[in-house]
Amino acid sequence: MHKGGVLISNYQFPISNQIQNQNVKKVYDLAKRTSKFGEEIILFIKVLPKDDVNRHFSLQLVRSATSIGANYMEADCAESGKDFKHKIGICKKEAKETTYWLHMIAVNNTEKKERCRELWKEAHELTLIFSAIINSRKN
Repeated sequence: MHKGGVLISNYQFPISNQIQNQNVKKVYDLAKRTSKFGEEIILFIKVLPKDDVNRHFSLQLVRSATSIGANYMEADCAESGKDFKHKIGICKKEAKETTYWLHMIAVNNTEKKERCRELWKEAHELTLIFSAIINSRKN
């Protein structure tokens, strides 16, 4: 961690593909989950201070975060297994990019660090989910 900065990428998030608490129901419908995530990002961006740096980061974040769901919808209608895997690969890349922009926003807005961590965790979990989907597919 550098002086005066915020480093969220080294934050230890409890990530697991298993449900840790059986009473907590996770959303496994990826269409709903990616759509909800895009909505949360849009709402988050609206509360950021309006300055040149946030404007740039916000545009990038909205593009990458909402692209996750859009590409998942395309994957759902894929014309072949190869097309499906390609679209899921794009979902993974966009989710990973989203973690980057959330980190940059946290650095520029230390007062929003906790919310960035929450959103970062969801983007990271989506990255892991799409990685697992890719790895489970033959060719």
